[in-house]
Amino acid sequence: MKRNEKIVNCLYPKTDAIFKLICFPWVGGGSFYFAKWGQDIHNSLEAHAIRLAGRESGSEEPFVSDFNYVVDEIAYALLPVIQDKPFAFFGHSMGSYIAFMTAQKLKEKYNQEPVHFFVSSTTPPHSKSKIIIPELKELSEEQLVPLLMEFGGTPNSFINNKELVQQCIPKMMADANLPNNFLFDSTSGSVLSCGLTCFVGSTDIAKDLEAWKDLTSGSFDIYVLPGNHFYVMEPSNESILKNFIREYLELSEFTMN
Repeated sequence: MKRNEKIVNCLYPKTDAIFKLICFPWVGGGSFYFAKWGQDIHNSLEAHAIRLAGRESGSEEPFVSDFNYVVDEIAYALLPVIQDKPFAFFGHSMGSYIAFMTAQKLKEKYNQEPVHFFVSSTTPPHSKSKIIIPELKELSEEQLVPLLMEFGGTPNSFINNKELVQQCIPKMMADANLPNNFLFDSTSGSVLSCGLTCFVGSTDIAKDLEAWKDLTSGSFDIYVLPGNHFYVMEPSNESILKNFIREYLELSEFTMN
């Protein structure tokens, strides 16, 4: 199987869906969590999830540290997926950065843009509050795990599972370094023209969320749900998110028509 065919994971295809929801995972995350949204999400949505190199079916592949290369690869892989129906992006944590730059690439190079952009638990890329991860290769495991926990790279249960820590550290290090290689200049004005919605946990580490509105000329709003950086994994919050996204997209269909 070619790498391009491994990037986008859709576990539950829905030929009658009106929209395609493309989800981008957090630091160290695979595609399955968001791909499984397709099992019980409303029939008007077909859920897809991005799978970065070096995990799941591509576990034999090397991790990629070049942010622009990752974005180019994802944008190209998405082209056949998004051609036939309106699509939206949902990114959680670091996944929001990759989703945002992918949306920018699709708009500038391929004249394709999401009908709505959903970001979750992420400080805007041009904000002075954006977290910078230190050079991870110089840190011990004892130093690294708490740092990644603070950054929001994994759920709290992770730190207590030593075997899982050993398995996940390489991909977490690769992923956590991606934002450090990502420099975004917002001085040129709005990048997107679609609506942009921010979701955040009530005790989240994400800051300066209002600054996301600088990056689109479309509508902008923020919604706070109970929980921390991984509020998204609470079943009640997950249900709220799915319903909210569906309602937003159905409203966008009405306005487009």
